[in-house]
Amino acid sequence: MSKEKPKSTSIITTAKEKEERLALMNAQALEGGGADRIEKQHAKGKLTARERIDLLLDRDSFEEIGRLVVHRSTDFGMEKQQFLGDGVVTGYGTIDGRPVYVFSQDFTVFGGSLSETFAEKIVKIMDMAMKNGAPVIGLNDSGGARIQEGVMSLGGYADIFYKNTLASGVVPQISAILGPCAGGAVYSPAITDFIFMVEKSSYMFVTGPNVVKTVTNEEVTSEELGGAQAHACKSGVTHFASKNEAVCILEIKKLLSYIPSNCEDEPPRVEYEIGDEVRTDLDSLMPNNPNHPYDMHEVIDGIIDSASFMEVHKDFAENIICGFARLAGRSIGIVANQPMSMAGVLDIDSSTKAGRFVRFCDSFNVPLLVLVDVPGFLPGTDQEWNGIITNGAKLLYAFSEATVPRISVITRKAYGGAYDVMNSKHIGADMNYAWPTAEIAVMGAQGASEIIFKKEIQAAKDLNEKLQEKIDEYTEKFANPYIAAGRGFIDEVIMPRNTRKKLIHAFEMLENKVDKLPRKKHGNIPL
Repeated sequence: MSKEKPKSTSIITTAKEKEERLALMNAQALEGGGADRIEKQHAKGKLTARERIDLLLDRDSFEEIGRLVVHRSTDFGMEKQQFLGDGVVTGYGTIDGRPVYVFSQDFTVFGGSLSETFAEKIVKIMDMAMKNGAPVIGLNDSGGARIQEGVMSLGGYADIFYKNTLASGVVPQISAILGPCAGGAVYSPAITDFIFMVEKSSYMFVTGPNVVKTVTNEEVTSEELGGAQAHACKSGVTHFASKNEAVCILEIKKLLSYIPSNCEDEPPRVEYEIGDEVRTDLDSLMPNNPNHPYDMHEVIDGIIDSASFMEVHKDFAENIICGFARLAGRSIGIVANQPMSMAGVLDIDSSTKAGRFVRFCDSFNVPLLVLVDVPGFLPGTDQEWNGIITNGAKLLYAFSEATVPRISVITRKAYGGAYDVMNSKHIGADMNYAWPTAEIAVMGAQGASEIIFKKEIQAAKDLNEKLQEKIDEYTEKFANPYIAAGRGFIDEVIMPRNTRKKLIHAFEMLENKVDKLPRKKHGNIPL
């Protein structure tokens, strides 16, 4: 018998070397900027790019794309500084079993600065998200453009902005600011649907404190200029301000539970068993004095599924409330005037805040519930000179354009043009209810009486007595929901305790609503 030929050790060695080389490169990519820089990141109370992804996505669901990408720059000695992945981790995975695409900027590599290849990696997953109909989540922690690359870096930002714009209304886009985000970098999050920031560790601004001091001579810190609280309360740039990164990521996951994966899907629903839906506490909520405030959050809690409200822009323009909730397991968006803040009046900030929220809900098939208690638009030179006309029109336009199921409940005041704007029947609302306490009129009874009955009041012996008489007359005739109901502008006047039950049935009835806008390229919203 012939002996068996010995196996070639050279082939085995070559294959093993290739395997070892791949393992080494993967290990290097996972290290980011190295142990020292990771330690510095942790010392600031910040997670690394990969730790953030691990916390965000379902366990073992992340699939990385572009792990071995490196930059192409050869100027200023950059060819000697190569890091696999080039400062951003990109890929896809799942959150509660639903596919998402994610990019996470790595501050340990060149300070998270954006290069040409860095941008290409982000653009690639955004393209994949649009093709496959899944949300994009950006975890931002970057020093800005990579200066050594000049215009290539700037072009990379523009490529991302362009994709953000194309993806808008196609798939949800969520931005978390988990460190610095300055200069041109801020405009990508600004185009996305929701921005999250972390208190005392993240900031956003177009020009930093040093430039501000040089140009305007103002002394301001990064936190004061563009920190989470500044943008949550003053500018309204951020929708959510979280205490730390872990809370921020949990809030992102919670937000996703209310919204669909793309513009063709319906919002997620949870199981719910219909029971006794009458909420008697609502009957005693309204103050006897129509000028006294009450907290609209109590109305919301009395209508929705228990503990299901997630407020958006909580600390900005508090005279209007926006947020997501569930009604009999169904995801809905809520817009509500807040009598506890400025009597619930509409102004520039509240109109912009609510208009943006309405357009998001309409883009992604989230039905809208509007709770109305509005005395009108805020008067004054500050409002007029800063564009209350144009900004108020944004909310009007957003409601008028929305084709999702839309239901309004007027709890108390609905005065003047604000009645029209707050999802009235005249601008396409599907169902409009009113409580018996509703007052639908051009203005309040006293102001109206002083105008209509001016001569009679001035001719009276007792001016105050005559004024009160005319106020009572006007109140009886107009400060109620029954004239509007008689005209069909209100579909039904209901007791507060029955509101939840009525809304559950109405949203069920509207579940298959089909409404199309006139054919056009797009409208020209008054921006």
